[in-house]
Amino acid sequence: MRKLIVLGVVGLLAQLVDGSLGMAYGVTSSTLLLAAGIAPAAASAAVHFSEIGTSLVSGFSHHRLGNVDWKTVSTLAVPGFIGAFAGATFLSSLPADTAKPWVAGLLLALGLYVIYRFLLLGGRRPSFKARPGAKFLVPMGLVGGTLDSIGGGGWGPVGTTTLLSSGRLEPRKVVGSIDTSEFVVAVGGSLGFLIALSSQGIPWDYALALLTGGVIAAPIAAWLVRHLPARVLGVAAGGLIVLTNTKTIAEALGATGITVGLLAAVVAVLWISGIAWAVAQERKSRAVEQHEEAYAEA
Repeated sequence: MRKLIVLGVVGLLAQLVDGSLGMAYGVTSSTLLLAAGIAPAAASAAVHFSEIGTSLVSGFSHHRLGNVDWKTVSTLAVPGFIGAFAGATFLSSLPADTAKPWVAGLLLALGLYVIYRFLLLGGRRPSFKARPGAKFLVPMGLVGGTLDSIGGGGWGPVGTTTLLSSGRLEPRKVVGSIDTSEFVVAVGGSLGFLIALSSQGIPWDYALALLTGGVIAAPIAAWLVRHLPARVLGVAAGGLIVLTNTKTIAEALGATGITVGLLAAVVAVLWISGIAWAVAQERKSRAVEQHEEAYAEA
């Protein structure tokens, strides 16, 4: 019972981060399940089944608050479903450990670009181009869905990172659209695991505990992303990408636990400093706008 309560709290915290920054639910939850001795396929299956409920509530909450671009969601849904189903079905035979550091390196580079794009704006506000098309979204959906099932998480890191770095949607709509489309990805992955593992190989009690915590947190996270400025949200998401993938790469290169911890601490300090700078820049932009408005009225 104690383990289930802990998993419920983890589900709540993971969804709070995922729903406000567009990633981390699967990665956080899968990591804990693996640490508890659950096999990788079973852990990923439990996460995906819990995500069916959490992503449904999260998507509805984001929609109510205007955080969803439905054209982007509809384009991502089918390739995400196909990728997740394929990744779940062939999880046991795919060399995920080999590919993981290379994927982490790509995401790290994209995360740094996201921070650069939103942090080094001076007093200017970020601008966004037209929404991405099918040629951009379909490959991203296939790759993100596949990695999501293989690694127990990946839809958010791939989708949120790629869309943020493209500059084609404002951050709150990136997060809302990725979270909403994750429902279809979770269904695809869950069906694949049912075929590959059968229902007996899935820890349903763990999935239910994660689901309970995630459902509670989903509306709160959607409200947060609605009210966070684009600059602050972009830097926060980019920092999470860099922190997560720096740790993954260090571990893949054989770094000791102490080294990984120190590296993560340094990145975390820089991340917090970046968020503080983004907040200061946002206040500066608002002060300039208020001054211009007052001057115009005078």
